[in-house]
Amino acid sequence: MEDYWTFINQEKARYRVTNPGYLTEAEGSPAPMPPPVHEFSGPSAPPVDMFDNMPIFGNTVVGGGVGGFVPNSLPMHPTPQPQSEAYQQQWNFCRIPFINETTAREAIALWASSNCSYDFVPKNGVIISMEAFNTYRYRLETFTESRSTEWSHEPYNGQPVDAYTQPPPGPWDIAAEPPIYFVDGQQIIRLPYTSSLKSCHICEGMGQKPCNDCDRTRDCMRMKNCSHCQGQGFTECPTCKGRQQLLVYINLTVKWTNNRDDCVVEQPGGLKVHNLHQVSGMELFRDSQCLVYPVLGFPVPAVVNASQRLVSEHQYNFSLMTRILQQRQVIELIPVTKVTYSWEEKKNILFVSGTELEVCADNHPPGSCCTLM
Repeated sequence: MEDYWTFINQEKARYRVTNPGYLTEAEGSPAPMPPPVHEFSGPSAPPVDMFDNMPIFGNTVVGGGVGGFVPNSLPMHPTPQPQSEAYQQQWNFCRIPFINETTAREAIALWASSNCSYDFVPKNGVIISMEAFNTYRYRLETFTESRSTEWSHEPYNGQPVDAYTQPPPGPWDIAAEPPIYFVDGQQIIRLPYTSSLKSCHICEGMGQKPCNDCDRTRDCMRMKNCSHCQGQGFTECPTCKGRQQLLVYINLTVKWTNNRDDCVVEQPGGLKVHNLHQVSGMELFRDSQCLVYPVLGFPVPAVVNASQRLVSEHQYNFSLMTRILQQRQVIELIPVTKVTYSWEEKKNILFVSGTELEVCADNHPPGSCCTLM
């Protein structure tokens, strides 16, 4: 702190020499605006030596955080897996839905009314067959916390200056409350014991900058009538707000991210998987804990394989540079009904899928409508 005040006094002395008649408020009157200096050109970015050397944050930069601080003392594996004979996951198959023809007609009629053009008399269509296909979706969510730092600054208005009074805490030593699990969020925290005072790098500690309008015209009459500086030739520095000094400190950004992957098991009905991304299914299984194990004993091997693959990938990808707070895995049954119907002596196919009964017709004749009977 003594070095800081020595620096301030030196700056004041230098300014008095170059600006005769300068008086501080403490010396009796407010300091007048200094005369225009058109050759002034302050730096556009902070100099490297503006920021203190703090070894634990050695890679921290200005205006862009350095992420990926390795978490402290985190479990790399789930808790011991229970014995398979004592660990029986329950599959809720009792609510598997099947739609009847009446429901199918209602869903298709609603779809037709909102997607077709009725510039002609609708024809009659007849349902030939309805086939139900069990389509399963496995979803894994990994809720993580990551931390990054960046140098920041603000005009000095008497805020506490605490750099070097004691070592600053590490990035993972600061307490931060996460939002609701599986909901993205962010919190910015000023790290204690990193705040110091620096001369403003934009105005070189003067608190003012040459007026751009006056500097461009160099016209005495224009300068006198300038609405930006009222003829003074200088305007307040936008960076330090005329305070001449900046409080420089490190911001810690804590980010919570829900990383989600879905895997839809192909079904033989012919409906493309991308048509199922926006529909809901019936939940058969849900498991949520700090680190989950792949599902065991599900009767569809493709779902078990998807679980094993995604759990392994998530725990590998997110356990090194982030903190895994919670994982959740869900198995859904997406009801899909393939409706084959005839219209104008041609067979066509519609799919009714999801609990919303969404209708998809990849091969439906364009610009045509029908009423199924």
